[in-house]
Amino acid sequence: MTPSGGLPQHIAIVMDGNGRWATKRFLPRLAGHRQGMESLRRCIRACLERQVGVLTVFAFSSENWNRPADEVSGLMELLVTALAKEVPQLLKDGVRLHFVGDRAGLSDKVCTGLDQAELATAANSKLILNVCFNYGGRWDIAQAAARLAAQGQPITEMALHQAMAMAHVPDPDLIIRTGGELRLSNFLLWQAAYAELFFSDKLWPDFDEAELDRAISEFNRRERRYGQTSDQVVSPGPGQKAA
Repeated sequence: MTPSGGLPQHIAIVMDGNGRWATKRFLPRLAGHRQGMESLRRCIRACLERQVGVLTVFAFSSENWNRPADEVSGLMELLVTALAKEVPQLLKDGVRLHFVGDRAGLSDKVCTGLDQAELATAANSKLILNVCFNYGGRWDIAQAAARLAAQGQPITEMALHQAMAMAHVPDPDLIIRTGGELRLSNFLLWQAAYAELFFSDKLWPDFDEAELDRAISEFNRRERRYGQTSDQVVSPGPGQKAA
Protein backbone atom coordinates (compact mmCIF):
# COMPACT_ATOMS: atom_id res chain seq x y z
CA MET A 1 0.00 0.00 0.00
CA THR A 2 1.11 3.56 -0.63
CA PRO A 3 1.23 6.16 2.15
CA SER A 4 -1.67 8.49 2.80
CA GLY A 5 -1.64 11.63 0.70
CA GLY A 6 -1.68 9.88 -2.66
CA LEU A 7 2.03 9.69 -3.38
CA PRO A 8 3.67 6.46 -4.53
CA GLN A 9 6.66 5.63 -2.36
CA HIS A 10 8.66 4.32 -5.30
CA ILE A 11 8.41 5.58 -8.89
CA ALA A 12 10.29 3.82 -11.68
CA ILE A 13 10.70 5.26 -15.17
CA VAL A 14 11.67 3.85 -18.57
CA MET A 15 13.20 7.00 -20.09
CA ASP A 16 12.33 6.32 -23.72
CA GLY A 17 12.44 8.60 -26.74
CA ASN A 18 15.77 10.45 -26.58
CA GLY A 19 16.87 9.30 -30.03
CA ARG A 20 13.51 10.04 -31.65
CA TRP A 21 13.46 13.49 -30.03
CA ALA A 22 16.83 14.26 -31.64
CA THR A 23 15.91 12.76 -35.02
CA LYS A 24 12.78 14.93 -35.22
CA ARG A 25 15.06 17.97 -34.84
CA PHE A 26 17.69 16.70 -37.31
CA LEU A 27 20.19 16.36 -34.49
CA PRO A 28 22.53 13.47 -33.67
CA ARG A 29 20.98 10.91 -31.34
CA LEU A 30 23.47 11.76 -28.60
CA ALA A 31 21.98 15.28 -28.47
CA GLY A 32 18.72 13.65 -27.42
CA HIS A 33 20.47 11.77 -24.62
CA ARG A 34 22.02 15.03 -23.42
CA GLN A 35 18.61 16.67 -23.39
CA GLY A 36 17.29 13.64 -21.57
CA MET A 37 19.72 14.44 -18.75
CA GLU A 38 17.91 17.75 -18.25
CA SER A 39 14.61 15.89 -17.99
CA LEU A 40 16.13 13.62 -15.38
CA ARG A 41 17.28 16.66 -13.39
CA ARG A 42 13.73 18.03 -13.50
CA CYS A 43 12.30 14.68 -12.42
CA ILE A 44 14.71 14.37 -9.49
CA ARG A 45 13.80 17.88 -8.31
CA ALA A 46 10.10 17.10 -8.67
CA CYS A 47 10.41 13.88 -6.67
CA LEU A 48 12.29 15.73 -3.92
CA GLU A 49 9.62 18.43 -3.82
CA ARG A 50 6.84 15.82 -3.68
CA GLN A 51 8.70 13.78 -1.04
CA VAL A 52 8.84 10.60 -3.11
CA GLY A 53 11.19 8.20 -1.34
CA VAL A 54 12.65 6.22 -4.26
CA LEU A 55 13.14 7.04 -7.95
CA THR A 56 14.45 4.31 -10.27
CA VAL A 57 15.37 5.10 -13.87
CA PHE A 58 16.29 2.82 -16.77
CA ALA A 59 19.40 4.47 -18.22
CA PHE A 60 21.05 1.71 -20.27
CA SER A 61 19.69 -1.78 -20.83
CA SER A 62 21.72 -4.92 -21.42
CA GLU A 63 20.21 -4.91 -24.93
CA ASN A 64 21.48 -1.38 -25.66
CA TRP A 65 24.92 -2.81 -26.46
CA ASN A 66 23.38 -3.72 -29.83
CA ARG A 67 23.08 -0.05 -30.77
CA PRO A 68 25.64 1.62 -33.08
CA ALA A 69 29.09 1.63 -31.52
CA ASP A 70 29.43 5.42 -31.63
CA GLU A 71 26.15 5.85 -29.73
CA VAL A 72 27.20 3.31 -27.07
CA SER A 73 30.61 4.94 -26.58
CA GLY A 74 28.93 8.35 -26.46
CA LEU A 75 26.52 7.14 -23.77
CA MET A 76 29.41 5.81 -21.70
CA GLU A 77 31.23 9.12 -21.95
CA LEU A 78 28.05 11.00 -21.14
CA LEU A 79 27.64 8.92 -17.98
CA VAL A 80 31.17 9.67 -16.77
CA THR A 81 30.76 13.39 -17.53
CA ALA A 82 27.34 13.52 -15.88
CA LEU A 83 28.64 11.87 -12.71
CA ALA A 84 31.40 14.44 -12.35
CA LYS A 85 28.95 17.28 -12.96
CA GLU A 86 25.85 16.10 -11.09
CA VAL A 87 27.13 14.39 -7.95
CA PRO A 88 27.94 17.62 -6.05
CA GLN A 89 24.36 18.85 -6.53
CA LEU A 90 22.88 15.44 -5.68
CA LEU A 91 25.01 15.40 -2.54
CA LYS A 92 23.74 18.87 -1.59
CA ASP A 93 20.11 17.86 -2.25
CA GLY A 94 20.28 14.75 -0.10
CA VAL A 95 20.05 12.22 -2.95
CA ARG A 96 21.63 8.80 -2.49
CA LEU A 97 22.81 7.12 -5.69
CA HIS A 98 22.69 3.41 -6.40
CA PHE A 99 23.79 1.95 -9.73
CA VAL A 100 21.98 -1.28 -10.47
CA GLY A 101 23.16 -3.67 -13.16
CA ASP A 102 25.93 -5.92 -14.41
CA ARG A 103 29.30 -4.20 -14.19
CA ALA A 104 31.01 -6.86 -16.27
CA GLY A 105 31.94 -5.35 -19.60
CA LEU A 106 32.03 -1.78 -18.28
CA SER A 107 35.37 0.01 -18.46
CA ASP A 108 37.48 0.59 -15.35
CA LYS A 109 36.86 4.33 -15.80
CA VAL A 110 33.09 3.87 -15.74
CA CYS A 111 33.16 1.43 -12.80
CA THR A 112 35.38 3.80 -10.79
CA GLY A 113 32.96 6.65 -11.48
CA LEU A 114 30.00 4.56 -10.30
CA ASP A 115 31.78 3.50 -7.12
CA GLN A 116 32.86 7.05 -6.28
CA ALA A 117 29.38 8.47 -6.84
CA GLU A 118 27.79 5.83 -4.62
CA LEU A 119 30.36 6.39 -1.88
CA ALA A 120 30.04 10.18 -2.01
CA THR A 121 26.25 10.08 -1.55
CA ALA A 122 26.02 7.09 0.81
CA ALA A 123 24.93 9.13 3.83
CA ASN A 124 22.04 10.87 2.04
CA SER A 125 18.45 9.91 2.76
CA LYS A 126 15.97 12.38 1.19
CA LEU A 127 15.69 10.41 -2.06
CA ILE A 128 17.18 7.12 -3.20
CA LEU A 129 18.00 7.35 -6.91
CA ASN A 130 18.53 3.96 -8.54
CA VAL A 131 20.14 4.22 -11.96
CA CYS A 132 19.71 0.94 -13.85
CA PHE A 133 22.77 0.78 -16.08
CA ASN A 134 23.67 -2.32 -18.11
CA TYR A 135 20.59 -3.78 -16.48
CA GLY A 136 17.96 -6.29 -17.57
CA GLY A 137 15.12 -7.84 -15.59
CA ARG A 138 16.00 -11.34 -16.78
CA TRP A 139 19.65 -10.78 -15.82
CA ASP A 140 18.51 -9.74 -12.35
CA ILE A 141 16.44 -12.89 -11.82
CA ALA A 142 19.20 -15.12 -13.22
CA GLN A 143 21.95 -13.56 -11.08
CA ALA A 144 19.80 -13.88 -7.96
CA ALA A 145 19.13 -17.56 -8.65
CA ALA A 146 22.80 -18.19 -9.41
CA ARG A 147 23.86 -16.51 -6.17
CA LEU A 148 21.48 -18.66 -4.12
CA ALA A 149 22.59 -21.82 -5.92
CA ALA A 150 26.26 -20.99 -5.29
CA GLN A 151 25.49 -20.56 -1.59
CA GLY A 152 23.53 -23.82 -1.48
CA GLN A 153 20.35 -22.03 -0.47
CA PRO A 154 16.90 -23.17 -1.52
CA ILE A 155 15.46 -21.02 -4.31
CA THR A 156 12.24 -19.73 -2.80
CA GLU A 157 10.25 -16.64 -3.70
CA MET A 158 11.44 -14.79 -0.59
CA ALA A 159 15.07 -15.83 -1.06
CA LEU A 160 15.02 -14.72 -4.69
CA HIS A 161 13.48 -11.40 -3.73
CA GLN A 162 16.21 -10.77 -1.17
CA ALA A 163 18.94 -11.68 -3.68
CA MET A 164 17.70 -9.25 -6.33
CA ALA A 165 19.77 -6.22 -7.25
CA MET A 166 16.91 -3.98 -6.04
CA ALA A 167 16.48 -5.63 -2.64
CA HIS A 168 17.53 -2.42 -0.87
CA VAL A 169 14.24 -0.67 -1.76
CA PRO A 170 10.56 -1.64 -1.82
CA ASP A 171 9.06 -2.69 -5.13
CA PRO A 172 7.85 0.18 -7.32
CA ASP A 173 4.31 1.39 -6.84
CA LEU A 174 4.23 3.19 -10.18
CA ILE A 175 6.15 2.44 -13.38
CA ILE A 176 6.11 5.14 -16.05
CA ARG A 177 7.20 4.60 -19.64
CA THR A 178 7.61 7.57 -21.94
CA GLY A 179 7.84 7.65 -25.73
CA GLY A 180 4.46 6.12 -26.55
CA GLU A 181 5.60 2.48 -26.37
CA LEU A 182 3.42 0.02 -24.42
CA ARG A 183 5.87 -2.49 -22.98
CA LEU A 184 8.32 -2.94 -20.10
CA SER A 185 11.32 -3.86 -22.27
CA ASN A 186 12.92 -6.15 -19.68
CA PHE A 187 12.70 -3.55 -16.89
CA LEU A 188 12.10 -4.65 -13.28
CA LEU A 189 10.25 -7.80 -14.38
CA TRP A 190 10.23 -9.34 -10.90
CA GLN A 191 9.59 -6.09 -9.04
CA ALA A 192 6.76 -4.98 -11.36
CA ALA A 193 4.39 -7.72 -10.16
CA TYR A 194 1.95 -5.31 -8.50
CA ALA A 195 3.12 -1.97 -9.87
CA GLU A 196 0.69 0.38 -11.58
CA LEU A 197 1.72 1.08 -15.18
CA PHE A 198 1.44 4.50 -16.83
CA PHE A 199 2.34 5.04 -20.49
CA SER A 200 3.07 8.56 -21.70
CA ASP A 201 3.19 9.65 -25.32
CA LYS A 202 5.76 12.31 -24.44
CA LEU A 203 9.32 11.63 -25.52
CA TRP A 204 11.60 11.60 -22.49
CA PRO A 205 13.28 14.99 -23.19
CA ASP A 206 9.77 16.55 -23.12
CA PHE A 207 8.74 14.84 -19.87
CA ASP A 208 8.10 17.47 -17.18
CA GLU A 209 6.56 18.02 -13.76
CA ALA A 210 3.05 18.29 -15.21
CA GLU A 211 3.33 14.87 -16.85
CA LEU A 212 4.71 13.39 -13.64
CA ASP A 213 1.75 14.80 -11.75
CA ARG A 214 -0.60 13.38 -14.39
CA ALA A 215 0.89 9.93 -13.81
CA ILE A 216 0.55 10.31 -10.03
CA SER A 217 -3.04 11.50 -10.43
CA GLU A 218 -3.86 8.44 -12.54
CA PHE A 219 -2.17 6.25 -9.93
CA ASN A 220 -4.49 7.71 -7.29
CA ARG A 221 -7.57 6.71 -9.28
CA ARG A 222 -6.67 3.04 -9.31
CA GLU A 223 -7.75 0.42 -6.78
CA ARG A 224 -4.85 -1.61 -5.44
CA ARG A 225 -6.28 -4.92 -4.24
CA TYR A 226 -3.27 -7.28 -4.22
CA GLY A 227 -5.46 -10.29 -5.01
CA GLN A 228 -8.30 -9.28 -2.70
CA THR A 229 -11.79 -8.15 -3.67
CA SER A 230 -12.86 -4.52 -3.58
CA ASP A 231 -14.97 -5.26 -0.49
CA GLN A 232 -11.88 -6.50 1.34
CA VAL A 233 -10.01 -3.26 0.79
CA VAL A 234 -11.09 -1.43 3.95
CA SER A 235 -11.55 2.34 3.66
CA PRO A 236 -8.50 2.96 1.45
CA GLY A 237 -7.10 6.46 1.43
CA PRO A 238 -5.91 8.36 -1.64
CA GLY A 239 -3.30 6.34 -3.47
CA GLN A 240 -4.15 3.23 -1.46
CA LYS A 241 -6.30 1.74 -4.13
CA ALA A 242 -5.26 -0.57 -7.47
CA ALA A 243 -5.87 -3.78 -9.24
